[in-house]
Amino acid sequence: MTKPQVVHENMDQFATQNGQLLIGGKNLDSIAAMTGKDVFYAYDAAIVQQQVDLFRQHIPSAIQLHYAVKANPYVPLVHRMVDWVDGFDVASQKEMLVALQSGMHAKDISFAGPSKQLAEIRAAITAGVTLHIESELELSRAIEQGVQLGIKPIVAFRVNPAFELKASGMKMGGGPKQFGIDEERLFEILPDLDYGQFHFRGFHIFWGSQNLKQDAIIEAHANTFELAQKLINVTPVPTLTVNLGGGFGIPYFPGERRLDISPIGQHLSELLGQYPALAEIELVIELGRFLVGEAGIYASKITDIKQSRGHTYLMTNGGLHHHLSNSGNFGQVIRKNYPVAIANKMDHEPSEHKVTAVGPLCTPLDTLADKMGLPEAEIGDWLVVFQSGAYGPTASPQDFLGHPHVSEILL
Repeated sequence: MTKPQVVHENMDQFATQNGQLLIGGKNLDSIAAMTGKDVFYAYDAAIVQQQVDLFRQHIPSAIQLHYAVKANPYVPLVHRMVDWVDGFDVASQKEMLVALQSGMHAKDISFAGPSKQLAEIRAAITAGVTLHIESELELSRAIEQGVQLGIKPIVAFRVNPAFELKASGMKMGGGPKQFGIDEERLFEILPDLDYGQFHFRGFHIFWGSQNLKQDAIIEAHANTFELAQKLINVTPVPTLTVNLGGGFGIPYFPGERRLDISPIGQHLSELLGQYPALAEIELVIELGRFLVGEAGIYASKITDIKQSRGHTYLMTNGGLHHHLSNSGNFGQVIRKNYPVAIANKMDHEPSEHKVTAVGPLCTPLDTLADKMGLPEAEIGDWLVVFQSGAYGPTASPQDFLGHPHVSEILL
């Protein structure tokens, strides 16, 4: 009698059948047959929809949900998202085109980024999406390009708040930042701008990402509402929308637990009561990883099993060139393992002997799992990395050392 692999205390989002991991109802052999590839990302659309439903269940209906395309710009996924979210946030001209061609209306697309080039600004103005202005010079450039095009740019100001998101995986507010315009500078310039030169939409207050501490997010929301109200008070034209940021994280490592968004939603309801002026305008929460991260896996084949001075290495045809974040080289200070499993032996007990899974690249950084307890592996088994639906292929150096690119599929 075998016990199931202890992958991670939270890794319960996927079904299994006869010891086989299922993504969208398909085991990995079936997915390989469908794609013709034995190294791939697979995304389960039902899990993405569950995350959207979770948001809708707990967050007040007055607050819209936007998908941050940078988290996963896979075209079939973006197209499916159109029916589930209220808008898209993009960070490049290419992402903007993906969003526009999905069928999402331009008025529901915003374009952020700290160093937009003139061509990007022109493209956004022509398309009619909202530019999130990140510097005073960028505003001047948008106005100038709008004059040349004969189209008034649609703009919102991205704010670099004085506060930060505590316990955040990536801080994007507080202190000096390349993102947005410092809040104190906005208070100086907002009263005297020539609003006839552009269509003013509102503000984008983004403070951080990948947070699993509900109290930290609650505190950030309280600060955001207070700051937004102050900005509205000094702006001589109506504010139509405020992007409240995102920050919702997912668990990656042992000891981490899924974010409980119920108290976050309750607090937002209280804030809507405290700030009636904000309750009357369009409010947005922008999420990426929270919606798609848990819905994806990265799968590769074990092609060799090697012993080196008493330690076992599982050699695979996947690696950091496909999944940089899993290698620990995408923001981790000290490398920690993502949850990993043998996908065709989900009902097998882990071995007492720790193993390390690596890829084909000529660098010791190419590590998929380091000293982990997995079931006894065989050549041909599937090694799968969970929590891989965000910041995967497009966040990885796929041309590094010239190995083949990875395949993707939405099921």
